[in-house]
Amino acid sequence: MSAHALYVTAAYAITALVLAGLIGWILLDQRARKRELAELEAAGVKRRSDRTGTAKP
Repeated sequence: MSAHALYVTAAYAITALVLAGLIGWILLDQRARKRELAELEAAGVKRRSDRTGTAKP
């Protein structure tokens, strides 16, 4: 394998690893935020968007 092909392969591999890490981080963060929202809703905290009867400007 030539030096150029090795460089290109390594660049693609590093990029794939970084993207996989970012996707994993986003999915874990999403689960954490959903869990926090569920805890808040269980404690009786309501979302502003769930209010009924309020006029929107």
